[in-house]
Amino acid sequence: QVQLVESGGGLVQAGGSLRLSCAASSGTVSRYAMGWFRQASGKEREFVAAIRRTASFTSYTDAGKGRFTISRDNAKNTVYLQMNSLKPEDTAVYYCAAAAYGSDITLQSSYDYWGQGTQVTVSS
Repeated sequence: QVQLVESGGGLVQAGGSLRLSCAASSGTVSRYAMGWFRQASGKEREFVAAIRRTASFTSYTDAGKGRFTISRDNAKNTVYLQMNSLKPEDTAVYYCAAAAYGSDITLQSSYDYWGQGTQVTVSS
């Protein structure tokens, strides 16, 4: 089992950058594939990015390709989401999640543990 805590959200102007962190307060993230999802107000939660346990494979939503980078530092028990060139449509609550066995790490159903989320607001 792992408990996840996101941080790094906030208010940023369009074109700016943020780096979200997802730290394990208990458990070890190295045992899991990790993903980032987001949920905008009034919308369903959607996939943003994911990374396999060994960081050998990453996946991104089309909206994030070229702007977002997911990475992990297993020694620090932390996963990151670097977001550049932010747009107002990136405004959402961002969640990190851990998947023990899921083969398709772009699917929410593959994830076993979720953090509480961190708010990202991008002003125009």
